[in-house]
Amino acid sequence: MTVYIVQEVRGRDISSASKYGNLEILLSADQKMENYPVKEIQIFRRKLKDFSDKDFLLLSGDPVAIALATCIACSYNKGRIKFLRWDRQLEVYFKIGARIEEEPHERF
Repeated sequence: MTVYIVQEVRGRDISSASKYGNLEILLSADQKMENYPVKEIQIFRRKLKDFSDKDFLLLSGDPVAIALATCIACSYNKGRIKFLRWDRQLEVYFKIGARIEEEPHERF
């Protein structure tokens, strides 16, 4: 199980997400999205090639990077994706799953 952090955010402690898997940062905080993010797409494709139902995306950083990483992870996992969402009040991560290419009411 791996938790893929879309983009590192300086000063944000995400260590509690490690209970859902090994943490892997896709883009560093210093990496800026270009108008034509060819390099970033290549990074996402390489790092997310084994994305499966066991893995999660933690959505942080540039909104375009988040969208691209989500699309690529879905494409590698037959339209299925799981996210970790931070609840500020409870200070815990919650799992959210979605199926993009199948009936949305089905769970996995």
